[in-house]
Amino acid sequence: MSERADATDDGLTAALRAVVDDPAARPLLVALDFDGTLAPLQDDPSASRILPDGVDALARLSQVDGVELALVSGRAMTDLHALAEVPAGTFLIGSHGAERARVTEFGLDRDVVQLDDEQADRLATLGAQTAAVARGRDGVWVETKPTAVVVHTRLAEPDVAREATEQAVELGERLGTGVLRGRDVVEITVLSADKGAALTALRCELGAHVVLYAGDDVTDEHAFAALGPDDLTVKVGQADSIARYRLATPQELVDALGALATALA
Repeated sequence: MSERADATDDGLTAALRAVVDDPAARPLLVALDFDGTLAPLQDDPSASRILPDGVDALARLSQVDGVELALVSGRAMTDLHALAEVPAGTFLIGSHGAERARVTEFGLDRDVVQLDDEQADRLATLGAQTAAVARGRDGVWVETKPTAVVVHTRLAEPDVAREATEQAVELGERLGTGVLRGRDVVEITVLSADKGAALTALRCELGAHVVLYAGDDVTDEHAFAALGPDDLTVKVGQADSIARYRLATPQELVDALGALATALA
């Protein structure tokens, strides 16, 4: 994957200013990955939280006419909603696009995910066989989602992680509909879904003229690829990316979001 992201935030600052100054850039959809983007990566995924400055920035952006907010994550929807401190009206896209909901004052307004019998059977089989992959391997564990299973290797030694990853990929190619490899994870899905398709569908539904999307993981490249030349794509971190701009850390991203909220207000 070619690296084209800007090494500094100067280009992004100018691009954000142009969006602020252009009424034709509304509606503006601000869509963001969660882990590693708004929330620093944690060894324990349940400890992830949006940075305090990010909570404030999203709250202020939600008050701007013509701005829509979305989180686009690989996390299961229930997990994402429990951890994400986002304002009412925010769209949540979970499981890489397989789940979608909107945050309301009273909870989640969810799109229902339904598996047919064959998909449900494959999901159960994948759960059992990925559990066997993790068994006896320190630092490897399995997460089950409504439409997928995920093998996590973040806490494993490199050789253990490599073996578990190879076995998980083989299982996915044999039993899954799709295999998504991210940072220290292999996700095996029984429904076709990716962040790019989900983001495109939401954009069309909202009629967004411009999309700002930021993410840090390999799976976010699908979202970057789905956007056009007038959109703003931001890679958080140092890995290669097709995104137009780059920021080094989640804190730099939430600072940029705060500046955008101030300028729009």
